[in-house]
Amino acid sequence: QVQLVESGGGLVQAGGSLRLSCATSARTFSSRTMGWFRQVPGKEREFVAVINSIGGIIVYADSVKGRFTISRDNAKNTLYLQMNSLKPEDTAVYYCAAHNTLVSLSRMVGAYDTWGQGTQVTVSS
Repeated sequence: QVQLVESGGGLVQAGGSLRLSCATSARTFSSRTMGWFRQVPGKEREFVAVINSIGGIIVYADSVKGRFTISRDNAKNTLYLQMNSLKPEDTAVYYCAAHNTLVSLSRMVGAYDTWGQGTQVTVSS
């Protein structure tokens, strides 16, 4: 079972930047498509970005396109999310997730079978 641990969240002013990391000790990391999601209380978990195993396919939600960058370092078993030009509406708990290997690349929550514990990002206006 893959274990995922997010870090890098915090409080930042609007217009600022944060870099989230998602680390795992799993040897299978380099073969897994990975995604970032976010959730605010009372709302469904929302897709943010996904990257395939070698970084050749990347998809972003329209709400973050041009501001966020997903990347990965397979040698370090780590997934990243660089967040620039942050807005108050980006405030949420951010989760990294490993995509089910038997399902085609998807933005759907149900296509991901392993989740981290989440890291809080708060953007003040």
